[in-house]
Amino acid sequence: MTKQIFKAVCLAAIAVFGASLVIIMGALYGYFSEMQMKQIRIQSELAARGVENNGLAYLDSLKDEEYRVTWIAADGTVKYDSRTNGRTMENHLEREEIREALSGGIGESARYSSTLMEQQLYCARKLADGTVLRLSGTQYTWWTLALGMQQPILLIASFAIGFSLFLAFRFSRKIVEPLNRLDLDSPRPEDIYEELSPLVSRIGSQKRQLKTQAEEKAKAEQMRREFTANVSHELKTPLQSISGCAELLLGGMVKPEDVPRFSRQIFSESQRMIVLIEDIIKLSHLDEGASDMQWENADLYELAERTAATLMPAAEKAGVLLLLTGKKSVLYGIPQLLSGIIFNLCDNAIKYNHPGGNAVIHISDDEDTVYLSVSDNGIGIPHEQQSRIFERFYRVDKSHSKEVGGTGLGLSIVKHSAKLHHAEIRLQSTLGKGTKITISFPKRHIVQLLADK
Repeated sequence: MTKQIFKAVCLAAIAVFGASLVIIMGALYGYFSEMQMKQIRIQSELAARGVENNGLAYLDSLKDEEYRVTWIAADGTVKYDSRTNGRTMENHLEREEIREALSGGIGESARYSSTLMEQQLYCARKLADGTVLRLSGTQYTWWTLALGMQQPILLIASFAIGFSLFLAFRFSRKIVEPLNRLDLDSPRPEDIYEELSPLVSRIGSQKRQLKTQAEEKAKAEQMRREFTANVSHELKTPLQSISGCAELLLGGMVKPEDVPRFSRQIFSESQRMIVLIEDIIKLSHLDEGASDMQWENADLYELAERTAATLMPAAEKAGVLLLLTGKKSVLYGIPQLLSGIIFNLCDNAIKYNHPGGNAVIHISDDEDTVYLSVSDNGIGIPHEQQSRIFERFYRVDKSHSKEVGGTGLGLSIVKHSAKLHHAEIRLQSTLGKGTKITISFPKRHIVQLLADK
């Protein structure tokens, strides 16, 4: 326990220091960027006066200055550039700072320069003859700012970490010392914190429950580890893809014409992560009983109609005919979860199907039960895997899991939602011929009887 308290205090102190350092560096970065822009603004005003008085001769005298100077005609044509051949440069009329200068006399911007391949600050001024003179300079980055301040940062960090270790050691020993002296069989009042007295008094009764709790905890821990490992694996792939694309973009290694493709890849992978996180949240909510959700009478056929309409574009794109049959059937449940059940079953029926296949939703009922079935003539499920398809992150067709999308949590959400409604699930599937999943929902009077039990 001493080590845990020691680590907690250390981590808290280091976290506070790190957050403070980030805030300070952010403030300094903003300050230095503003100072840079102010300096460029002043230099651009001086340069504008020089050009208006002496013309091109004055520009030639600025070639050795630290700032890049560009002279642009009113139509956006580059007349002169101190760092490169202006005649070969593209038209600048659509550049942000040029537009602002032409319309308001002065324009400023900060962006990546494809010519110099670095982040630049720009300040442009409109001259009396209608042309625009622009000055630009390299913008400070976090990295250059940090390198410039590495000595004081290292000194402060060393002191802060050392002081944190000292405080953590003192506090952890002081907190744990009375606990180490505590005799649970005959505790002395001076060895018990007032806040811990109720806990100590309950330890005797808790000992009798330890065996059962230990078994349950071990099982829960195993499930948690498996779930955490699966979540980590599922998140790692899109994160690696996003990181790789972003690294190429930040490094300037992507051709301009390829930027949209990399951007789409980043967007696609981020959307995949969002869907995964949403499904994890749904499962967590269901594990907790979804007690905040409203139960009411719901027409399962009407919910199926809405869901089918939502999935129709995806079905058409996949070349799958999506049909709804049956009749109005009212049951007592949570509409959001019922819609989610229908959606996940239909989504699988579409994804794991063949072009020209079909997916059929059928709703029916009798005196005590409402039946929902979703059937397809798709790829089917091997018999040896049918008992596992409702497990979290389990996929039958792993080789095409990325191609068809999804998170591997859909059927697990179906299982938990059905369990919450006291429903039974029946699976019928033949490899290569298709799958049919039927869920039997008890009607309101049966649900109330089950709840009373």
